[in-house]
Amino acid sequence: MRAETQANIEKIQNSLTLLGQRMDIETAPHRLEEFNAMVEDPNLWNDQEKAQKLMRDRQVLVDKLKTYEAIKQGVEDNAELIELGEMEGDDEVVAEAEAAIAALVEEAAAKELEALLDGEADANDTFLEINSGAGGTESCDWASMLARMYTRWAEKQGYDVDLQSFSPGEEAGIKSAVYKISGHNAYGWMKSESGVHRLVRISPFDSAAKRHTSFTSVKVYPVVDDNIEIEVNPSDIRIDTYRSSGAGGQHVNTTDSAVRITHHPTGIVVTSSEKSQHQNRDIAMKALKSRLYQMELDKRSALVNEVHEAAGDAGWGNQIRSYVLQPYQMVKDLRTSYETSDTQGVLDGNLDGLMASVLAHGVSGKGRAEAQSED
Repeated sequence: MRAETQANIEKIQNSLTLLGQRMDIETAPHRLEEFNAMVEDPNLWNDQEKAQKLMRDRQVLVDKLKTYEAIKQGVEDNAELIELGEMEGDDEVVAEAEAAIAALVEEAAAKELEALLDGEADANDTFLEINSGAGGTESCDWASMLARMYTRWAEKQGYDVDLQSFSPGEEAGIKSAVYKISGHNAYGWMKSESGVHRLVRISPFDSAAKRHTSFTSVKVYPVVDDNIEIEVNPSDIRIDTYRSSGAGGQHVNTTDSAVRITHHPTGIVVTSSEKSQHQNRDIAMKALKSRLYQMELDKRSALVNEVHEAAGDAGWGNQIRSYVLQPYQMVKDLRTSYETSDTQGVLDGNLDGLMASVLAHGVSGKGRAEAQSED
């Protein structure tokens, strides 16, 4: 067996070891039996939300077990084929088996990375908040580009994207927007995006065609589910209703249906303006609880806390990622030094490499203040 193929098999085995540890492979079959027993309970669907969560959790475990066993069996089968092919001098069989093992390396590495998403709220849905920063119209346009980028990324993952609130820019783009992104591990992946994003480009709004630098703040916090208890004292909040227009002024609500909730102890303000007043109130309260939960997570982790402190000031020195379109093409994450020249691909939602670099390095903090001036 070639040294390269042997090295690939060792990589796969190392990935399987980590996967097995993360899911506790020894007890996983027993946990699946417990899930199956609960699913057969005739009273399960009396509580729809609880039942749906149980079914999702069961399916996640089923998928993990299938993936683990498939990779394990695949590397064993192809290793045997290589041995047989070499014994019989069948180069074609050997080549096919080696190619299969090489493909398994990539699959195992991807699953190993995904296994790192084992934080308390990593599996949850997430809220994505985008706010334009320094740069006026330029920044508002940059905020809309980021909104498009994250929407494209989420759709590629098979996630659902729901606009919660929207405030258009005066001339172009958006001042702020909040989205709810729903899907398994949505928060785990998206949390790497919290911070300030910097854009350098030739301005489409400048008749002199000069380069401009714009900043936009991105904040990500998990949707709180029934497993996480967050109490909100009614005396600590103020609920206001107001009239708002839809995205880009497409339509105007005829009633004061938009809802704003202010949490006095923390100063947190959340809004929802895309639904009926009843729905907006429910959405805003969930968003408030999610923000309060994120604050609790921040207290537990100084690194995560640093992210959200940085995300509060969209300007120089706080950026986590730089997107340079002129005078050259480069997207660089300032926390991990991961970079790519495929700027259009990134803006079209190809974020997996950037997100994976942050996850693999175990960092999600703000970029280095000494970030080089790429422009």
